[in-house]
Amino acid sequence: MLSGSKNSFKLKQDIHEPQLCIPEVHEMNKKARQLSLKCLSGEYIHEEAIHVRKSVTCRDEVVYINGTLYCTNLRTSFIPHQAPEIENYQCQILNTNNDVALPCIERIVAVSSVAKPKVLTAHSTLKFIPEGLLIYCKDFRIMRFHFNDSGLEPQALRITMAIVQAHQDFGRMAHYENAALQDVQNGQVRGKMQKEFPTIFFNSSLDWESELRRTGASNWRVSPINERFDMSTSLPKYLTVPSRLLDTELKRTFAHFSEGRIPRLCWHHPCGSDLLRVAGFQPDTDPEKEDVRTVEVMMLANHSQCVIVDTMDNMPNLLDLQLSYLKLRALCVNDIYLTVSDEKWFSTLESTRWLDYVRSCLKKASEVSSLLVDRCRSVVLQESDDRDLNCLVASLVQVMLDPHSRTLSGFQSLVQKEWVAAGHPFQQRINLLKEADKEESPVFLLFLDCMWQLLQQFPTAFEFTEAYLIALHDSTYVPFFCTFLFNNQWEQGRRNQHKSLSQTYTPVNGWRDFITEQHLLKGMYPTAIQEESTYPPSIWEWSLHYSHQQQAQFKNPVYVSCSNHAVLNNYTILHTTDKLDPTPSANVSVYLLSKGLLTLQTQFLPWKNSSALRKGTRRAQSSESLVEPERLTSSKSGRTHLRSFKQQLLPLLMGPWIHLWHRCYLRCSSYNQVGICAPTVSSLAEELKLLQEKMSHEFTTRNHTQTGCSSRKQRVPSCHPTEKSGRTCQK
Repeated sequence: MLSGSKNSFKLKQDIHEPQLCIPEVHEMNKKARQLSLKCLSGEYIHEEAIHVRKSVTCRDEVVYINGTLYCTNLRTSFIPHQAPEIENYQCQILNTNNDVALPCIERIVAVSSVAKPKVLTAHSTLKFIPEGLLIYCKDFRIMRFHFNDSGLEPQALRITMAIVQAHQDFGRMAHYENAALQDVQNGQVRGKMQKEFPTIFFNSSLDWESELRRTGASNWRVSPINERFDMSTSLPKYLTVPSRLLDTELKRTFAHFSEGRIPRLCWHHPCGSDLLRVAGFQPDTDPEKEDVRTVEVMMLANHSQCVIVDTMDNMPNLLDLQLSYLKLRALCVNDIYLTVSDEKWFSTLESTRWLDYVRSCLKKASEVSSLLVDRCRSVVLQESDDRDLNCLVASLVQVMLDPHSRTLSGFQSLVQKEWVAAGHPFQQRINLLKEADKEESPVFLLFLDCMWQLLQQFPTAFEFTEAYLIALHDSTYVPFFCTFLFNNQWEQGRRNQHKSLSQTYTPVNGWRDFITEQHLLKGMYPTAIQEESTYPPSIWEWSLHYSHQQQAQFKNPVYVSCSNHAVLNNYTILHTTDKLDPTPSANVSVYLLSKGLLTLQTQFLPWKNSSALRKGTRRAQSSESLVEPERLTSSKSGRTHLRSFKQQLLPLLMGPWIHLWHRCYLRCSSYNQVGICAPTVSSLAEELKLLQEKMSHEFTTRNHTQTGCSSRKQRVPSCHPTEKSGRTCQK
C-alpha cells in the first residue's frame, strides 16, 4: 500500500478523438462474447478489469459480488462470475442492475486509503492507484466497485481512466443512434412485449382515427394537413380538428400561433366535453377576419362555453424546475462518507421545493378535470410553446378521467400521444449529450413523480406498479431506444432516412451502406431480421432490457378495472350548475382560468378583428372550489344533488398526502437498495397465490384419502371439510 508522497506519482491520460468507423466490429464482438459480455451493435470494449468486487448494501448488511468490470464505448458493465439464474438471460441485452449507460453517469470518484476521494474528469491527474471506484448515476444509483488488494494494480488505473475518457467522448459521438439494440439474435425478442401490451405510436392516420372511435369524438376528424411537416415541424403528421373546418381554412391559421401549434383535440370526455391544447398567440400577425373566425371555431370546438387554462400560471418554469431537481439529486445521492442529521435533511428537502411543484401539477390537473366533468364545454390548455407543461397537464387529466390511460397499453399510448408525437423536446430536456445545459429540465420525470403520487392514493386503479414507473424513469437515460432520442416526429423521420452514419454518398454511386459492404466482403450476408431491426427499438420493448422476473413486477395484481368496482377513493363531486352561468343574451361564453380565478373574457384573441363575445367581467369562484377539499357524501334528506364519478380520480393535495418517492430517489440508501425486484404487492400476491394453491392441493389430497378410507369401511364420513385436520381415518 502506498504511504506518504515518496511513492506518489502523476499520470495524465492522452486525449484522443473517438473513432466513428469500427471496421473490426465482428472480431471485437466475438472477443466480447468469449468474455461473457454481450455487445450491442457497434459496441466494442475499451478496457476490462477482472476480480473486481461490487458492493451492494441491503438493509444493514454489505454484500460483495465478484466479477469482471468492462468499459465499452457505450456503457460500463459488470458481469458477475456467478451467472444469474434467469430463464431468459439470453434474451436480456441490458442488465439494469449492473449496466450504466455512459450518458447516465453524473460523476466518477476514485477512492484510496492514502488520499481523499477525487472526482475525475477527462483532464484529471491521479496521484494514487485507486482502490475503489464510485459511479454516481443520474437515475439516483451509486455503483461501488473495489479492486484487488494485492498492491499496485495497473488494471485498476486503466479501467478507471478508460471509463472517464469514454464518458467524456460519448458526448461528442454522433453514432449513438446507430449503436442500438440491433443484433440479429434480438430479432425474435423484439415485439414480444408489444403483443402482450400493444401500444399505439400515433405515426399513422389509422392510429389517430382509432383513438377518435375509442373516445366517441364524432364531431372531430383527422387531418393530414401536416403530413409533410410543411405547416409545423414540431407537430405530429396528423392533427385532430373540428369536422366542420376544411384544410384550406386550417392552413391560414398556423402562422398565428407560436411554432405553428394550432388548437387541436387531446381527449374527448364521455359527457361531451373536449380537452384541447394550443401554443401562445402570435399578436404581431394581422389575420383576416375569416382567419379569426376559424380560430374561434377551433377554440370553441362546437361548444357554447370555452375555458382557457394558462398552464404556466402557478407552475414552475423550466429553470426553477431544473434547479429544484439538481438540489433533490444532490440531497438524495450525496457523499456516502458524509452523515446528515434528520432535521437538516428534511429541512433541505423542503428547500428544494420539489414536492411543492408536484403538488402544483396535481392541483392544476384536478382543476382541469373538474371543469371537464362539470359541464359540456371546451377546455383549452395554453402554454407559450405548448411542448412542456401542456404535455404534463394533458397527460395527468386523461389519467384522472380515462380508465384506459391507467392500463399498461393505455398509459404507453398516452406517453406516445401527448409527449413523443406532440413534440416534447426530449433531447434538450433530458440532455443526454450535454449539448443543451441551459434548456435541460426534468418535465417528464416530474410527470412520473405525479403518477407515483396517484398510484399511492389509488393503488387498485392502475394496472401497472411502482416498479414499472421506476423502469420508465431509468429508461429515459438509456440512449439505445428511439422513444426519447428525438424532439418530434419530424426529427425522427429525418434520422431514419437514407442518411445514417453507416452510409456514404458519392456522385456516381449515390448512398452506399458502409457496414453492409463490410459484411459482404467478409462473407456475412444480411438477413431479413437485420433489415427489419436497422432502426432503434421502442422503449416499450421491455424484454430487451428487463428480464421476465422484472417484467412480472410491472403488472399490478390488485388492479380492478373501473367497470367492476365502486367509486374510486369514495370520491364524489358536488353538481353545481351555476359556476359558469352565461347571460341569456349571449350565444357563447369564454372564460380564463388563471391565478385560481375564472374570469369572463370580453376578447380572448389578441387581434383587433376578433369578435367581442361577451361584455363585462365578473369574479368567479375560487379554483379551490372546483375541487372540494373534503369528500362530499350524499345527504340523508336528499336535498343536495350529488353525482358520483366512477371513472374520476381526484387526489388529496394537503401536505401529508404528498410524499417523497423514496424508492426512486433514495435507492442508494441501505434500506432501499434492493433493486427493481424489491418485495412489492406483486411479489406478496404471488406468494399468497402459491400458498392458496398448496392449501387447495392439500385439501383435495386429504379429502380423497378420507373418501377412500370411508369406502373401505362401507360408511359415509360425517366430518365437515373444515374439521378434516382433526379427524383420522382408520381401517
